[in-house]
Amino acid sequence: MTGTDRIRTDVAHNARVWNYWLGGKDNYPVDRAVGDQVTGFYPSIGEVARADRAFLGRVVTHLAGEAGVRQFLDIGTGLPTADNTHEVAQRVAPDSRVVYVDNDPIVLTHARALLTSAPEDVTEYVDADARRPERILEAAARTLDLSRPVAVMMLGILNFVLDTDEVRGIVRTLMDAVPSGSYLVLTHPTLEPGLGGEGNAEAMAFWNENATPPITARTRAEFASLLEGLDVLEPGIVSCASWRFAPASEVAQFGAVGRKP
Repeated sequence: MTGTDRIRTDVAHNARVWNYWLGGKDNYPVDRAVGDQVTGFYPSIGEVARADRAFLGRVVTHLAGEAGVRQFLDIGTGLPTADNTHEVAQRVAPDSRVVYVDNDPIVLTHARALLTSAPEDVTEYVDADARRPERILEAAARTLDLSRPVAVMMLGILNFVLDTDEVRGIVRTLMDAVPSGSYLVLTHPTLEPGLGGEGNAEAMAFWNENATPPITARTRAEFASLLEGLDVLEPGIVSCASWRFAPASEVAQFGAVGRKP
């Protein structure tokens, strides 16, 4: 079955709905309908999407610049929009190498076009599920040197793995495979009231009944457990909107960066 054959236009899918919230055009009527319904339950969801994208830009700029990272493994990349990981990294350091990972067929289709704008042999796309970290590492090693530091980026993807123990295992497998000086970059939705997450519960319940894949929120403690053994960069675990930025308002999406000692 080809990637195009796998595309479902009758069921809303996360990558396309996220694209809709970001103002993109790579979505279908069902995605827009579900996206509007979720917004009705949780009006700040569009702000979450934009804050997550802005967080990516700030983190990659820091890592490719001040931190000197030249390799990025972006898992759950989603549909391309403005300032994708390779564009931000290569703007700062043209020799940056980036591997994107996703298993959404429409993302694969768009990735082929996206990668034509990047230098050959330094940007690649892997069609793989986040639940298969060994497969991801094997494929990424064709482009990245895993003996040198890598920034492993998992923004808004681990919330689609419902079992927290499985999530910890995924993160551990990935970080065990990269050397000291590597980084883990995470964002994840939460229901915690301090960040305004109370309204997220009804929106997530609606999503799980009407779209795919199913989603879950996690507490601060659960999110922190994914960073165990890493040195968490300042300002620590915060709303992704607040990571090294002073936003007008926070969003119910944790963001953090950890460095492997």
